Amino acid sequence: MTKLSVNVNKIATLRNSRGGNVPNLINVAKDIEEFGAEGITIHPRPDERHITYQDARDLKNIVTTEFNIEGNPIQKFMDLVLEVKPTQVTLVPDAEDAITSNAGWDTIKHRDFLKEVIATFKDNGIRTSIFVDADIKMVEGAALTGTDRIELYTESFALGYSKGDKNSVNPFIEAAKIGHSLGLGINAGHDLSLDNIKFFKQNIPHLLEVSIGHALICESLYLGLENVVNMYLNRLK
Repeated sequence: MTKLSVNVNKIATLRNSRGGNVPNLINVAKDIEEFGAEGITIHPRPDERHITYQDARDLKNIVTTEFNIEGNPIQKFMDLVLEVKPTQVTLVPDAEDAITSNAGWDTIKHRDFLKEVIATFKDNGIRTSIFVDADIKMVEGAALTGTDRIELYTESFALGYSKGDKNSVNPFIEAAKIGHSLGLGINAGHDLSLDNIKFFKQNIPHLLEVSIGHALICESLYLGLENVVNMYLNRLK
Protein backbone atom coordinates (compact mmCIF):
# COMPACT_ATOMS: atom_id res chain seq x y z
CA MET A 1 0.00 0.00 0.00
CA THR A 2 0.98 3.59 -0.58
CA LYS A 3 1.21 5.47 2.70
CA LEU A 4 -0.72 8.71 3.28
CA SER A 5 1.22 11.42 5.08
CA VAL A 6 -0.94 14.44 5.93
CA ASN A 7 0.67 17.86 5.74
CA VAL A 8 -0.69 19.95 8.64
CA ASN A 9 0.70 23.33 7.56
CA LYS A 10 -2.79 24.67 6.87
CA ILE A 11 -3.89 23.83 10.41
CA ALA A 12 -1.04 25.97 11.69
CA THR A 13 -1.97 28.77 9.25
CA LEU A 14 -5.51 28.84 10.62
CA ARG A 15 -4.24 28.81 14.20
CA ASN A 16 -1.79 31.63 13.57
CA SER A 17 -4.42 33.82 11.91
CA ARG A 18 -6.00 34.54 15.30
CA GLY A 19 -3.13 33.90 17.67
CA GLY A 20 -3.62 31.53 20.55
CA ASN A 21 -3.90 27.81 20.02
CA VAL A 22 -7.16 27.16 18.16
CA PRO A 23 -7.17 24.84 16.33
CA ASN A 24 -4.71 22.88 18.44
CA LEU A 25 -2.11 21.52 16.03
CA ILE A 26 -1.01 18.72 18.34
CA ASN A 27 -4.55 17.46 18.89
CA VAL A 28 -5.31 17.59 15.16
CA ALA A 29 -2.16 15.60 14.36
CA LYS A 30 -3.15 12.98 16.94
CA ASP A 31 -6.64 12.79 15.45
CA ILE A 32 -5.29 12.41 11.90
CA GLU A 33 -3.21 9.43 13.03
CA GLU A 34 -6.20 7.92 14.84
CA PHE A 35 -8.23 8.31 11.65
CA GLY A 36 -5.72 6.04 9.90
CA ALA A 37 -3.10 8.25 8.24
CA GLU A 38 0.36 6.69 8.23
CA GLY A 39 2.34 9.90 8.58
CA ILE A 40 2.43 13.58 9.50
CA THR A 41 4.27 16.08 7.30
CA ILE A 42 5.30 19.64 8.13
CA HIS A 43 7.13 22.26 6.10
CA PRO A 44 8.50 24.96 8.42
CA ARG A 45 9.75 28.04 6.62
CA PRO A 46 12.33 30.52 7.92
CA ASP A 47 9.69 33.15 8.79
CA GLU A 48 7.60 30.49 10.63
CA ARG A 49 4.44 31.91 9.06
CA HIS A 50 2.58 28.65 9.58
CA ILE A 51 4.49 25.75 11.14
CA THR A 52 6.91 27.02 13.77
CA TYR A 53 10.16 25.39 14.76
CA GLN A 54 8.65 24.74 18.18
CA ASP A 55 5.78 22.91 16.45
CA ALA A 56 8.36 20.51 15.00
CA ARG A 57 9.75 19.84 18.47
CA ASP A 58 6.28 19.38 19.97
CA LEU A 59 5.09 17.06 17.19
CA LYS A 60 8.15 14.85 17.61
CA ASN A 61 6.89 13.99 21.08
CA ILE A 62 3.46 12.80 19.92
CA VAL A 63 3.70 11.47 16.34
CA THR A 64 3.52 7.68 16.46
CA THR A 65 3.53 7.07 12.71
CA GLU A 66 6.13 8.48 10.30
CA PHE A 67 7.21 12.07 10.84
CA ASN A 68 8.36 13.92 7.71
CA ILE A 69 9.92 17.40 7.80
CA GLU A 70 10.23 19.25 4.49
CA GLY A 71 12.28 22.32 3.73
CA ASN A 72 15.21 24.07 2.13
CA PRO A 73 18.38 22.88 3.90
CA ILE A 74 19.64 26.22 5.15
CA GLN A 75 21.64 25.92 8.36
CA LYS A 76 18.72 26.82 10.62
CA PHE A 77 16.59 24.10 9.04
CA MET A 78 19.37 21.53 9.22
CA ASP A 79 19.93 22.27 12.90
CA LEU A 80 16.23 21.74 13.58
CA VAL A 81 16.10 18.42 11.72
CA LEU A 82 19.23 17.14 13.47
CA GLU A 83 17.69 18.09 16.81
CA VAL A 84 14.26 16.56 16.15
CA LYS A 85 15.44 13.53 14.16
CA PRO A 86 12.23 12.81 12.21
CA THR A 87 11.67 9.60 10.28
CA GLN A 88 12.31 11.42 7.01
CA VAL A 89 13.60 14.76 5.80
CA THR A 90 12.48 15.97 2.37
CA LEU A 91 14.76 18.55 0.77
CA VAL A 92 12.88 21.26 -1.14
CA PRO A 93 14.61 24.13 -3.00
CA ASP A 94 12.03 26.82 -2.20
CA ALA A 95 12.91 30.48 -1.78
CA GLU A 96 12.33 32.04 1.63
CA ASP A 97 9.41 34.11 0.32
CA ALA A 98 7.78 31.31 -1.72
CA ILE A 99 4.03 30.95 -1.13
CA THR A 100 4.40 27.23 -1.78
CA SER A 101 6.95 24.91 -3.35
CA ASN A 102 7.09 25.46 -7.10
CA ALA A 103 10.04 23.49 -8.50
CA GLY A 104 12.19 20.46 -7.93
CA TRP A 105 15.94 20.41 -7.44
CA ASP A 106 18.43 20.67 -10.26
CA THR A 107 20.17 17.56 -9.01
CA ILE A 108 23.04 17.97 -11.48
CA LYS A 109 23.89 21.57 -10.67
CA HIS A 110 23.51 21.07 -6.92
CA ARG A 111 24.84 17.50 -6.71
CA ASP A 112 27.82 18.23 -4.46
CA PHE A 113 25.74 20.34 -2.08
CA LEU A 114 23.01 17.72 -1.88
CA LYS A 115 25.53 14.91 -1.32
CA GLU A 116 26.99 16.75 1.66
CA VAL A 117 23.60 17.56 3.21
CA ILE A 118 22.23 14.07 2.64
CA ALA A 119 25.31 12.43 4.13
CA THR A 120 24.88 14.53 7.28
CA PHE A 121 21.27 13.48 7.73
CA LYS A 122 21.89 9.81 6.94
CA ASP A 123 24.79 9.73 9.40
CA ASN A 124 22.18 10.71 12.00
CA GLY A 125 19.78 7.93 11.04
CA ILE A 126 17.31 10.14 9.14
CA ARG A 127 15.84 8.86 5.86
CA THR A 128 16.30 11.39 3.06
CA SER A 129 14.16 12.37 0.10
CA ILE A 130 14.70 14.98 -2.65
CA PHE A 131 11.88 16.97 -4.25
CA VAL A 132 12.29 16.59 -8.05
CA ASP A 133 10.41 17.25 -11.25
CA ALA A 134 9.38 14.29 -13.39
CA ASP A 135 12.52 14.69 -15.48
CA ILE A 136 14.65 11.62 -16.15
CA LYS A 137 17.92 13.56 -15.93
CA MET A 138 16.94 15.00 -12.55
CA VAL A 139 15.97 11.55 -11.29
CA GLU A 140 19.27 10.11 -12.50
CA GLY A 141 21.09 13.02 -10.85
CA ALA A 142 19.24 12.35 -7.60
CA ALA A 143 20.50 8.77 -7.58
CA LEU A 144 24.07 10.10 -7.52
CA THR A 145 23.52 12.16 -4.37
CA GLY A 146 23.06 9.21 -2.03
CA THR A 147 19.42 10.01 -1.25
CA ASP A 148 17.10 7.23 -0.15
CA ARG A 149 14.04 8.52 -2.01
CA ILE A 150 12.73 11.14 -4.37
CA GLU A 151 9.43 13.00 -4.06
CA LEU A 152 7.91 13.66 -7.47
CA TYR A 153 6.56 17.21 -7.77
CA THR A 154 3.07 16.53 -9.13
CA GLU A 155 1.64 19.98 -9.93
CA SER A 156 1.91 19.50 -13.70
CA PHE A 157 0.06 16.18 -13.47
CA ALA A 158 -2.71 17.69 -11.35
CA LEU A 159 -3.14 20.64 -13.72
CA GLY A 160 -3.24 18.44 -16.80
CA TYR A 161 -5.61 15.95 -15.23
CA SER A 162 -8.00 18.73 -14.21
CA LYS A 163 -8.20 19.69 -17.89
CA GLY A 164 -8.93 16.12 -18.98
CA ASP A 165 -5.39 15.29 -20.08
CA LYS A 166 -4.73 11.85 -18.65
CA ASN A 167 -1.43 11.70 -20.54
CA SER A 168 -0.07 14.21 -18.04
CA VAL A 169 0.70 11.22 -15.83
CA ASN A 170 3.11 9.68 -18.37
CA PRO A 171 6.28 11.56 -17.34
CA PHE A 172 5.64 10.49 -13.75
CA ILE A 173 5.29 6.85 -14.74
CA GLU A 174 8.66 6.96 -16.48
CA ALA A 175 10.31 8.89 -13.66
CA ALA A 176 9.06 6.35 -11.12
CA LYS A 177 10.28 3.42 -13.21
CA ILE A 178 13.73 4.94 -13.68
CA GLY A 179 13.99 5.97 -10.04
CA HIS A 180 13.06 2.50 -8.83
CA SER A 181 15.55 0.89 -11.21
CA LEU A 182 18.26 3.11 -9.70
CA GLY A 183 17.40 2.02 -6.17
CA LEU A 184 15.35 5.05 -5.15
CA GLY A 185 12.12 4.95 -3.16
CA ILE A 186 9.28 6.87 -4.81
CA ASN A 187 7.21 9.50 -2.98
CA ALA A 188 4.94 12.13 -4.52
CA GLY A 189 3.16 15.31 -3.58
CA HIS A 190 1.72 18.72 -4.52
CA ASP A 191 -1.84 19.38 -5.71
CA LEU A 192 -2.89 15.75 -5.30
CA SER A 193 -6.54 15.59 -4.30
CA LEU A 194 -9.56 13.30 -3.97
CA ASP A 195 -10.27 13.99 -7.63
CA ASN A 196 -6.95 12.73 -8.98
CA ILE A 197 -5.29 10.54 -6.34
CA LYS A 198 -6.87 7.23 -7.39
CA PHE A 199 -5.83 7.66 -11.02
CA PHE A 200 -2.33 8.68 -9.99
CA LYS A 201 -1.96 5.74 -7.62
CA GLN A 202 -3.23 3.26 -10.22
CA ASN A 203 -0.67 4.43 -12.77
CA ILE A 204 2.49 5.12 -10.78
CA PRO A 205 4.55 2.01 -10.06
CA HIS A 206 6.44 1.56 -6.78
CA LEU A 207 4.69 4.51 -5.09
CA LEU A 208 5.60 4.38 -1.38
CA GLU A 209 4.11 7.59 -0.01
CA VAL A 210 2.05 10.63 -0.92
CA SER A 211 2.13 13.85 1.10
CA ILE A 212 -1.12 15.82 0.89
CA GLY A 213 -2.09 18.95 2.76
CA HIS A 214 -3.85 21.86 1.08
CA ALA A 215 -6.45 19.86 -0.86
CA LEU A 216 -7.11 17.48 2.03
CA ILE A 217 -7.78 20.30 4.50
CA CYS A 218 -9.97 22.18 2.01
CA GLU A 219 -11.99 19.04 1.27
CA SER A 220 -12.39 18.47 5.01
CA LEU A 221 -14.24 21.79 5.35
CA TYR A 222 -17.12 20.19 3.46
CA LEU A 223 -16.74 16.50 4.19
CA GLY A 224 -15.09 16.31 7.63
CA LEU A 225 -11.49 15.46 8.46
CA GLU A 226 -12.02 11.85 9.51
CA ASN A 227 -14.14 11.13 6.46
CA VAL A 228 -11.62 12.70 4.07
CA VAL A 229 -8.62 10.87 5.54
CA ASN A 230 -10.46 7.59 5.06
CA MET A 231 -11.51 8.55 1.53
CA TYR A 232 -7.83 9.02 0.65
CA LEU A 233 -6.88 5.75 2.30
CA ASN A 234 -9.53 3.91 0.26
CA ARG A 235 -8.30 5.49 -2.98
CA LEU A 236 -4.72 4.51 -2.17
CA LYS A 237 -5.50 0.82 -1.65
